Amino acid sequence: MPTDPTDPLVSRARALWQELSAEPAAAFGTPGRPAVFVAPGSSLAPSSWVGVVAVGDAALITAPTERAAGSVRSALNGLATDELTDPAAVAGLLPVADTLGPAVLGYLAPDGLRPVTTDAAGPVGSLAAGHPALRALLAEAGQADAGESGLADVTSPVFVVRKGPEVLAAAGYERWPRDTAHLCVLTAPDARGRGLARQVAHAATAHALAAGLLPQWRARPPASRRVAQALGYREAGRQLSVRLP
Repeated sequence: MPTDPTDPLVSRARALWQELSAEPAAAFGTPGRPAVFVAPGSSLAPSSWVGVVAVGDAALITAPTERAAGSVRSALNGLATDELTDPAAVAGLLPVADTLGPAVLGYLAPDGLRPVTTDAAGPVGSLAAGHPALRALLAEAGQADAGESGLADVTSPVFVVRKGPEVLAAAGYERWPRDTAHLCVLTAPDARGRGLARQVAHAATAHALAAGLLPQWRARPPASRRVAQALGYREAGRQLSVRLP
């Protein structure tokens, strides 16, 4: 991961997560000294959870209460940045009831989008969010994959590859603060492994860049990370959510 805080992608990503923390004084810490803030309204994690976001070589942590923040400060101070988003490392120091993640955070420079070469069937078209064919894709993918994709939350046009009326793959983005485009991609279960995700994600990313937005790709599954890397996204951070008893 990059360690230069003046790196434009690192700077923009940190500004985004500082705003999402819902704490005006929020800032990233330094290596070995994560910054911990009490922020019950934070979007770094589900409500009442501890949220850990590392970008570059520093981390920002939000906690729902002063008590939780104190526990986190005492337990995690001195931990290497990479370990702060390692569930096993955190669970070895805190009484963890549950975790979500870690997810890798990728960002794309304005000139970083790579071309896609694929034998995918059919050109890329677009549909409005909420189109019945997209709802059918979400249902076909199942609750877990549909939720992981975030496709139901997009605010952009949705770029699709279709076979007749059926949508085989779809991608769009949700507009986040700080002019960020949070990418959302989903492929039908029986159409995976054919490069369709790269094709539609390329179109969605190009749309975001044309609008002057910072594309963000959050991924847990290795296949999703590979798609992002193929398009030119640079992995610059990680996110972990922790529920304390």
